[in-house]
Amino acid sequence: MPLGMYDASVTIFTRMLTNLSAILDKAEAHAEAKKIEPAALLTARLYPDMYPLARQVQEATKHAHWACALLAGQEMPNLPNTETSFKELKQRITKALEFARSFKPEQINGSEERKLVIKFPSRTLEMKGQPFLLNMSLPNFYFHVTTAYAILRHNGVEIGKRDFMGPG
Repeated sequence: MPLGMYDASVTIFTRMLTNLSAILDKAEAHAEAKKIEPAALLTARLYPDMYPLARQVQEATKHAHWACALLAGQEMPNLPNTETSFKELKQRITKALEFARSFKPEQINGSEERKLVIKFPSRTLEMKGQPFLLNMSLPNFYFHVTTAYAILRHNGVEIGKRDFMGPG
């Protein structure tokens, strides 16, 4: 059976966001156990010109939202980046999971050739569904999830590949 657009998007987003939420639990526990101010982790970066941890999580959830909406033929939701705590970031992930799970396979499957219009403040892109998912959305999503993981690992949070990949 060929891989459908739903399984290539929603299934991946929900698995990886669930894993990211569990990683944030470990980060919060680490900060508490080591008596580290949570803000030190939330504002940590790999390099000065990169987004901090909180923004990496926000961007990952944004890409999941956008992909699901666009592939289903809906407008991209507006997601302001206002979260400043582990609790708020986990709530954002929960909302992203609920949003992704609200789509049915038939809303997204068959979107390979759907013309998508992606509006940014400085430009508008037009792409078909499959190139958008495979060449833009998933790479960006994985970049931000991976960078969030790397920031936490670099700062001593005891997480490993199994945490990133999730169970089974």
